Amino acid sequence: MTTSLARNRNYTLLWGGQALAEVGFSASMLALPLLVLAITGSPVQSGLVLTVDATAQLVAGVPAGVLVDRLDRRRIMLACEAAQVVALASLVVALLVGVPAFWHMAAVAAVLGVCRALFEPAEDACLPRLVPDEQLSTAVAMNAARSSMGQAVGTTLGGALFAVTRWLPFLLDLVTHCLAFVALVFLRVPRREPVVDRRHFVREMGDGLKWVWQRREIRVTALCAVVLNLFFTAFYLVVIVLAEARGVSSAAIGLMAAMLGVGGVVGALIAPWLHRALDSYVSIASVFWVLTLLTPVAYFVSDGVTMGVLFALMTLLAPTANTTISTHQLLLTPDELRGRMSGVLSVVVGAAGALGPALGGLLTEFLAADRAVLVCAVGIAVVTAFVTVSPTLRRYSVDQEGVSDEV
Repeated sequence: MTTSLARNRNYTLLWGGQALAEVGFSASMLALPLLVLAITGSPVQSGLVLTVDATAQLVAGVPAGVLVDRLDRRRIMLACEAAQVVALASLVVALLVGVPAFWHMAAVAAVLGVCRALFEPAEDACLPRLVPDEQLSTAVAMNAARSSMGQAVGTTLGGALFAVTRWLPFLLDLVTHCLAFVALVFLRVPRREPVVDRRHFVREMGDGLKWVWQRREIRVTALCAVVLNLFFTAFYLVVIVLAEARGVSSAAIGLMAAMLGVGGVVGALIAPWLHRALDSYVSIASVFWVLTLLTPVAYFVSDGVTMGVLFALMTLLAPTANTTISTHQLLLTPDELRGRMSGVLSVVVGAAGALGPALGGLLTEFLAADRAVLVCAVGIAVVTAFVTVSPTLRRYSVDQEGVSDEV
């Protein structure tokens, strides 16, 4: 009889430690641009520090996957936690004794970005070795719930603590990463077969890219996710501009943003059940269909509460689709390639998320915000039409059998 995830010592150690780390990280990510703005008075530098974080994660993504497949994954996660503790401690000390320079704050952001680029594929690659195959989808969904809850709690704490004093959010992040480090010390990951056939580092990066490109299921879902993320993140910015133009208060706009997290948390909690109840194709396509139907509704919405409800509904089914896709990818990919697969996909999807706000900004620059909403709606509808007729997605299955030799 399979032990429940709640009694799986190693999984609960990893999940609990990272739940705390997610709270601290979200607090820092809210407080860091506020800190830069308070010290420099420059909105440009305030935005730049987040750009440094995102760029560091994207640049390190593919090489990080190679390291995850070459080295001991638990040690990589420990090293990431230790590096973040050191970086955050340096920032807390600098704030206590004086005023940190911009380069110092940017360097901390870069360390946090690189550590995420390494930690996330290392955790993804470890997951199938910590839980049985039949529980992998539930573990993936619970990790998504962890991220959504951490973001909601951490963002709230980050704003409140920063209002008390500037260094408190970073101290919180420091403490949570220390606790996550301790949890990882007691983590036991089953040993892997030693890697004896190491190729040149750049060739190993190419192997990861080649694997993702040659697997039709991975390639198609990744491309669809990229287009959807691009237009949805653009839509998010466009709706904020539209809400301001229609006189929605800042507090109501904050509620709108928070409802995205609420939808994600609820969606992640019901994702294990929906993953079992729905056909794989339906669980993926439903996200696209829901967004296609709901995105144009924003054209007619004029109050923040209704828009917040709309946001929550938009994100409700996303964790189920992500659970289906991630479970399939982890089961399909050989253990020696899981780090590279995860690293490549994080770069591809992350790049779309980074470009989306820029697209939203361009749309609102040249079009009225309500018309920009319709442009985003058309973009989402086009990719939904592709998803609906795609033979690859119609045959999609989280079961490895029958697909492992398909290219």
